[in-house]
Amino acid sequence: MTLALEYGHVEPIAVYFDDLDAMGLVHNARYAVLLERAVAPYWTARGHYFDHNGPSTPDLVHAVREFSITYLRPIRGAGEVLVHFWLNHMGQSSAEYGFRFLSTDRQTCYAEGRRAIVRLDPATMRPTAWTESAREIGTSLLKH
Repeated sequence: MTLALEYGHVEPIAVYFDDLDAMGLVHNARYAVLLERAVAPYWTARGHYFDHNGPSTPDLVHAVREFSITYLRPIRGAGEVLVHFWLNHMGQSSAEYGFRFLSTDRQTCYAEGRRAIVRLDPATMRPTAWTESAREIGTSLLKH
């Protein structure tokens, strides 16, 4: 049964040898890094990126408030997997991603979860509103 992907974005990512534990499975702590490897290119392609000058937009100054994941099946060995991600909610200064890790044939869901982030003012480190650009991109990721 192929898993439906009618919303959000799917990004193929590489799983490397150093992502694996001693049993050859993706280490549980690496899933957050793998999610970043999927989300970053999406935002980079839309003008939100870090380079030697720092963040291209103030929206990149944000912090993860919560990360929750349920492991359904182990990812075995290095290779490629798909990360399907979307936004469940985009508030004034926060957003909540939903995500799942899939096999390349989209037949297997390895893990699923959510990650909540809060945009911060770089001077005060207090929550602040998303820019129009981030809101436009985020709205396109919303699960309807």
